[in-house]
Amino acid sequence: MNYRIAIVHDYLNQMGGAERVVGVMHKLFPEAPIYTTIVDREKLLPELRDANVVTTWMQHIPNILRDFKLYFWLYPFAVRSMKLQEYDIIISSSSAYAKGIRKPGHAVHLCYCHSPMRFAWNFDGYIENVKVSRMRKIAAKWLTFPLRIWDKSNSKQVDRLIANSSVVKERINKFYGLESSVIYPPVEVERFSVSSEAPEDYFLIVSRLVSYKKIDIAIEACSRLGRKLLIVGDGDDRERLEAMAGPNVQFLGRRSDEEVVRYMQRCQALLFPGLEDFGITPLEANACGRPVIAFQAGGALDTIKSGLNGLFFKVQNAESLIEALQAFDRQQWDPQLIRDHAETFNERFFIERLLSSLQSAIDPLGSNLKHYGVEAGIHFGR
Repeated sequence: MNYRIAIVHDYLNQMGGAERVVGVMHKLFPEAPIYTTIVDREKLLPELRDANVVTTWMQHIPNILRDFKLYFWLYPFAVRSMKLQEYDIIISSSSAYAKGIRKPGHAVHLCYCHSPMRFAWNFDGYIENVKVSRMRKIAAKWLTFPLRIWDKSNSKQVDRLIANSSVVKERINKFYGLESSVIYPPVEVERFSVSSEAPEDYFLIVSRLVSYKKIDIAIEACSRLGRKLLIVGDGDDRERLEAMAGPNVQFLGRRSDEEVVRYMQRCQALLFPGLEDFGITPLEANACGRPVIAFQAGGALDTIKSGLNGLFFKVQNAESLIEALQAFDRQQWDPQLIRDHAETFNERFFIERLLSSLQSAIDPLGSNLKHYGVEAGIHFGR
């Protein structure tokens, strides 16, 4: 049986880990249209540029790509307006609204949840350093209460709920009162390699420059130690971060994937000071044979094995990171063992586990989904 499949994602206006998950879903189901509230086609990942992306009426709001955070109260209406009646299987990739789609009665809805809605359940952290008046922040916060009710209610309509990490599984249980399975996001390990050259004397950050990533902690720690720090990425927080940075910190802006790989291959270590739902970037650095120094919380607990592929710092401040940086200098690292660890998170395992979960959800329909994996280059039965 050939299923009519649709992929739904919150919004395609940035190039992050969640968007790379959508890219793998598109590889697995290339004929499936991708429904989303808004899209910035200049920021689409290369693997999504040939996709059939269907947007909502929000795409026509003036300056929506610049002010998309301020319209969070409109997204539920936009998601509910998506026309999905013709589909048998709906796969949503959601850290916000996508799981709230209006599902046809005959369809199966599998939601890959990157996190419960951050601005509904952690509004203060989400809106921190967003340039908007205090009155608008207060008004926006009041709107999060009905948004929580909407989010919790919609989560119970999903047929199969998958968390992208152990910490997200815990949040799903805490906020929604629901159980979920865990499938780690895919890491495109094949795109990375271990360099034969010795690492250079710099630490690295590859990230969107937004406040909750806590990049200021890394800037302060490296500045106090006089250690060179290269920062790849751009975002709303760049101006503030540049103002506090010393001469040892360089902002490189957005770089091509090839350039990012070279920076990863040659760094001493990748710094990961934020609390992330999962965090693919540390595993990409590991795929280059380089260790990671991460805050001991969130998705890093699933991916970092202290002493093998990185180190933790326990308190989210510069002093704790400084201690970890000093401990890092006293350790030896095996690039091949680090690379081998990253291999356990590769794309193949993600696709196998996603198809297996989807298969169990549609079993009553009596069909086998393995041929989708074969078409995507995944061969079963090792």
